[in-house]
Amino acid sequence: MTDQRKRERPDDYFSDWKEREALAEAMIPQVGAMARERNVKCYIYGHSLVNQSVLDIMKTHRYVRQVEHNELSEFETAPVLNAMRDLPLGPSHIDVGRLAVEFYDKGQGEGLSLEEYVSRQLGFLVNSTQRPVEKPVDVVLYGFGRIGRLMARILINKTDGGDSLRLRAVVVRKGGAANDLVKRASLLRRDSVHGAFKGTIRVDEDRQSFVANGNEVKVIYADKPEDVDYTAYGINDCLVVDNTGVWRDEEGLSRHLQAKGVAKVILTAPGKGDLKNIVAGINDHQLEADDRLVSAASCTTNAIVPPLKAIDDEYGIVSGHVETVHAYTNDQNLIDNYHKADRRGRSAPLNMVITETGAAKAVAKVLPQMAGKLTGNAIRVPTPNVSMAILNLTLARGTTVEQLNEFMRATALHSNMRKQIDFSASPEVVSSDFVGSRSACVFDAQATIVNGTQAVCYLWYDNEYGYSCQVYRVMEKMAGIRYLTYPEGSTGTL
Repeated sequence: MTDQRKRERPDDYFSDWKEREALAEAMIPQVGAMARERNVKCYIYGHSLVNQSVLDIMKTHRYVRQVEHNELSEFETAPVLNAMRDLPLGPSHIDVGRLAVEFYDKGQGEGLSLEEYVSRQLGFLVNSTQRPVEKPVDVVLYGFGRIGRLMARILINKTDGGDSLRLRAVVVRKGGAANDLVKRASLLRRDSVHGAFKGTIRVDEDRQSFVANGNEVKVIYADKPEDVDYTAYGINDCLVVDNTGVWRDEEGLSRHLQAKGVAKVILTAPGKGDLKNIVAGINDHQLEADDRLVSAASCTTNAIVPPLKAIDDEYGIVSGHVETVHAYTNDQNLIDNYHKADRRGRSAPLNMVITETGAAKAVAKVLPQMAGKLTGNAIRVPTPNVSMAILNLTLARGTTVEQLNEFMRATALHSNMRKQIDFSASPEVVSSDFVGSRSACVFDAQATIVNGTQAVCYLWYDNEYGYSCQVYRVMEKMAGIRYLTYPEGSTGTL
């Protein structure tokens, strides 16, 4: 940002805080009303303002000031929101932070008032009647484990006016408890890693459903995908998200298509055979309207593919090794017991466990140019969530730590992969700091090592929530949901 925007350090930090706090508080009803009434979603550098607290909004501004090295604050964004409120904007996603930065860098120099600049920049959205999708798309979660419940949270949080993706049902096997439905709802309401559900949940046992923030979600019991008749529940042409990982090839996954009311299926695990493995923001352009079965790849593949693509495009990758330090999963044992896989039978909370990962090979399904260039392995560690991928790369062109870090910072902030790659320059962050991260990965600049053409990069990723956000982005693409955006051409809605 230009020098004219840089304010002197406040004489009274507390008074400055209270002023900014009041501005952030005033944003909440404005942002909420635009989302509910006009389906206009507001962001600051890709971070949603919808359903955020005062402190969340202030922390988002602080994040931008830290990584963008500018003076963006509530003093700049609040007037932009006020100007937007007075415009008859159609359904859209608008990055208020970028709009503010552009005005103070460009608009004033062009002699425009803030209102004039905002009106000009958002002119293509004024009185727009273009809807994100022709009619709401029903979604069914097949399986309600860790990923299934997080997908439910995301879908419910993103319902807003209800004119895009709508969670209609979850399908599970009947549990042994008489109060099975209550227990399912309770697991959605409380989470040991991700905290309490943001909202209200009530159980309606007569209707065999639970109601979360006004969304009625049917709980359907079934042992086989083909046995369910979704039309009997008023669900038609739905998008099924298979969270079980039981069927991972085209033949097995197509069993869902035999059920009445199913249009498309997305798998939240690496696909086998000819099944398309899609990483949002990277190869989702390969999705075609008639694709009915798709895999969203693995959490690790989603974490490493975006930075690999960025680095390969800029420097060229000759070869490399990916080491994944992964949180333990439900597949492992709490205490030593039999397991068909090597080492995984040993107690997960007590041991580091060497295991294999197919993520390095899976990269080639998304980035064909990386075929044969990467090896990979994994270590399961005694933490319940957030993992790390370490990329040890041989580059075609030499660089420095400073150059590589600056390139990744710019990529995280300004490229088409900014929804996939986040950036951290803090020397104090640890794994728990990234619980709830919406990005596929977070590049840790303080850990970067470079020696000529040898580079080692460290990537944090929330292997549960961050991955679920990536799945949601693929779902939107499969469902044909497309919002008009500012800046134009920006992708992703999380």
